Amino acid sequence: MPPSTALLVIDMQNATVAMAHRAAETVAVIAGLSERARAAGVPVVTVRQGDEGMVPGTEGWGVVPELAPREGEPVVDKTAPDSFLGTGLDGLLKALGVTEVIVTGFATEVCVDTTARQALSRGYDLVVVADGHTTSRRTAADAGRLMPADDSIAQYNTIYRTIGWPGRRIRVRAAADVELRPA
Repeated sequence: MPPSTALLVIDMQNATVAMAHRAAETVAVIAGLSERARAAGVPVVTVRQGDEGMVPGTEGWGVVPELAPREGEPVVDKTAPDSFLGTGLDGLLKALGVTEVIVTGFATEVCVDTTARQALSRGYDLVVVADGHTTSRRTAADAGRLMPADDSIAQYNTIYRTIGWPGRRIRVRAAADVELRPA
C-alpha cells in the first residue's frame, strides 16, 4: 500500500524567520509545497514553538503570513525541539491515516532534526525537503563555533540520504520532487 503523507511545517514563526538563513527562499519553497499539498488533499500541519523567547500570543510567536494555517488545518503547539513530545501530533497523524511525514522548517540542527528522528522512531516513513529547511544566519562571532549555514543544511541532507532506520523509508527530495499522497 502506498504511504499516506502529511506535510509538517515546523517553527516558521516571525521570530525564527527573522533570524533564518535564506529566509525568503525557504518560506517561498514551503509555501509552494503547502499549496501543492492542499490541492492534493494532503494535510498541512503547522507546528509552533512556545517558550520564554516566543511567548504564545506575541508577534514573534505568530506564524509568518505566507505559511499561516488555513481555517480548519491542524496546529500543534510545542515547548521542546521534538514536535511529538507532550503534544498530540502522533495521535493527530494516526487519526488522519498518515504513514509518512514530509518535514520542513526551522532550525535544521534542532527542531527539524529532532522531529524527523522522532517520526522515524514512532514508525513513520520520512521525507526531508532538501530546500525546505533552514537554520540561523551565521555571524563573524559564530566562526569556529558553528558550521556555516549552507554547510549545515547540506550536512543534514547528506545524513538523511545515508542514515538507516530499520523498517523505515527515508528520502531527501527537493520540494519540486516531493510526492504528495492523500489518505
